[in-house]
Amino acid sequence: QIDYTGTEPSSPCNKCLNVSWDSTPPCTCIINFTLEHSFESNVFMYYGLSNFYQNHRRYVKSRDDSQLNGDNSSLLNPSKECEPYRTNEDKPIAPCGAIANSMFNDTLELYRIDNGTEISITLIKKGIAWWTDKNVKFRNPTGEGNNLAALFQGTTKPVNWRKAVYMLDEEPDNNGFINEDFIVWMRTAALPTFRKLYRLIERKNNLQPTLQAGKYFLNITYNYPVHSFDGRKRMILSTISWMGGKNPFLGIAYITVGSICFFLGVVLLIIHHKYGNRNTSADIPN
Repeated sequence: QIDYTGTEPSSPCNKCLNVSWDSTPPCTCIINFTLEHSFESNVFMYYGLSNFYQNHRRYVKSRDDSQLNGDNSSLLNPSKECEPYRTNEDKPIAPCGAIANSMFNDTLELYRIDNGTEISITLIKKGIAWWTDKNVKFRNPTGEGNNLAALFQGTTKPVNWRKAVYMLDEEPDNNGFINEDFIVWMRTAALPTFRKLYRLIERKNNLQPTLQAGKYFLNITYNYPVHSFDGRKRMILSTISWMGGKNPFLGIAYITVGSICFFLGVVLLIIHHKYGNRNTSADIPN
């Protein structure tokens, strides 16, 4: 787990701390780190945010599911739930709403250092979203031809975005509303500290680990401002075993609930032995 917020003066990303959404050119920084142990199986790269309340009621409602599902009428006439990110300069915003407007847009690149040579790690950007989201809940508008720019004609980009939704990717099956980075972001988190899947690193063969132990560095294009609300950003590398991924939350929750149940069981057992033998008969004595 690498924290690259940059609040510490010694951090390479400190120069980017007060970056704005539309900073030109974007700020870049490099974080060096070492993997003590190899990652043998497929590796999942996440980005993590702290003190970011995606569970706020008005934030969660600030979207138009019909628009995201490719409805042409909702594209040009978004839901009022998207206010104040419904229109901009008298043009409907696509995608509208506060969730889309605050989409995470840092770019993370991973490199391994092998005898002084920088080796780029291949990061896979497809397969990170839920199948139901990608194929059912999110769809591009329909019309004549496959030109997304023409299909989104008459709309404008969200206020904080650098480019329009039909320019998120060069590949047609990962562009527009079906862009997987966008889909992952639109599934809001339940807690203020969360992580979302960013990229996949697949194992190439069984003879070598996916990520060897050694020196690495993270090349960051720092676009996403978090300092204004005391937030933090981090990159997480994780892998899975036959038992699944590492998730301490469930273990802590089970131990906590189990301990409470055990304590209440002991208390009720004591109460039963102390007061359970009393005569409960309703007969009136002579």
